[in-house]
Amino acid sequence: METGTVDRGGKPVWRSLPPGLLRMRRLLLVVWLGLSALAVGLLLGLLAGPGWALFAVLPLAALGWGWVVLGRNWRSWRYAERIDDLLISRGVLWREQTVVPYGRMQLVEVTSGPVERYFGLASVQLHTAAAATDATIPGLDPAEAERLRDRLTELGEARSAGL
Repeated sequence: METGTVDRGGKPVWRSLPPGLLRMRRLLLVVWLGLSALAVGLLLGLLAGPGWALFAVLPLAALGWGWVVLGRNWRSWRYAERIDDLLISRGVLWREQTVVPYGRMQLVEVTSGPVERYFGLASVQLHTAAAATDATIPGLDPAEAERLRDRLTELGEARSAGL
């Protein structure tokens, strides 16, 4: 049994996502909804009168609600490496748990867009023979994403050789 994959009781050791993902998503929320509130307030204030500018409160209310929802969503994401498969769990209201057997993995890639790179984040995407079991783990530290990619690729090759 490999160290770090299961605890003494045989249960998987879950890892959560780093806080950088939450910071990035919240900053994007503030930027987009803050700009929306400003645009709505200015446009309605200039075109329809100052009373209508109060509708700028709607994007600000959405910002407050989104701030809380993003935190709950971020806390719901976790993953665990087991001996034969990778578990990915997410969801607040509807929990979703994906099991990806190592022997079914065809491609493991690390991606990082410009915003993710700015925040020092990367995502691991797993492609399997069945498109329904493709999975993604977002917002990892690049070193952890590369470690996970290398480990999953190695385990996938070892498990698929036995098929």
